[in-house]
This record gives sequence, structure tokens and C-alpha cells, in this order.
Amino acid sequence: MKPLGGEVTLHIDAPPGRVWALVTDVTRIGEFSPETVAGRWTGGSTGPEVGATFAGKVIRNGVGPTYWSACQVTRCEPERLFEFSVGTKKVAVNNWGYRLEPSGAGTDVTEYYRLEPMLPVRLYWALLGRGRGRTNENGMRTTLERMKSVLEG
Repeated sequence: MKPLGGEVTLHIDAPPGRVWALVTDVTRIGEFSPETVAGRWTGGSTGPEVGATFAGKVIRNGVGPTYWSACQVTRCEPERLFEFSVGTKKVAVNNWGYRLEPSGAGTDVTEYYRLEPMLPVRLYWALLGRGRGRTNENGMRTTLERMKSVLEG
């Protein structure tokens, strides 16, 4: 079975602080992601910290269905790691994140996702994982390339 996740890394010619400011601004995700077209902080949250909540508006596969996903920041190490779970307060279905590594005068940025190994998710992944994994990896690459364009422009 294909691993329950994937990642894409891209070098960006910008220091970690500038990259961090962009990847943690969930209100700007619609500028970069081909599937998550909007984001907003929720529940009184205003920025990245463990426990902060936000919602992302998703257009699945870029064509639909359209829905809002509840997210909660689970790991937050400024200028190094930003990770959040997607699901409900009781059940996380998957996790997304960004790892930042200084590299020369810039930053190696890795966007990744990891599905929770629950039986329904494992069955879904066994049946549709190859295609969905490819879609996720293409989407992460597009997201990072668009971020790179803004940060290096």
C-alpha cells in the first residue's frame, strides 16, 4: 500500500522569516493553492500558535464539491515548522504542514501531508490513494511554486 502521505520540497531564495510569514498566513492560501481557495482564522484565533483554529475553503480537484474544512494548528515552531490537522475537534482525518530549512541565502521549503491511519481512511487510500496522492503532490508543487514567485518577485 502507498504510504499515507507525501511531500514536495522546493528551494526559495528568501530567508526563513519571510517564508514563515507567508506559509502561516492562512488568509492568503487562496493565492497559491489550486484546491484551497480561501482561508480564515476562527474561534478568536488571529495567527499561528498551537491550538489556533482556522477554516479552509476547498474546491475538491479544482472543480468541486466545495466545502469549508475545520483546521487546528498542532505544531508551531517559528521559522521551522507549521503543521495543522484537518477534521473535527474529535477526529482528525489528515495533517498538513510546512518544514523550513535554511539553505544558503534561502530556504528549502517542504510541504507535506499525512493521513491518519484509521480503517476508513486506510480503505479509501487503498482504493484511491494513487490518484489522490498524485493530485496532492501536484497541488503542493503548484502551491510552493506560486509562493516562490511571490517571495522572489
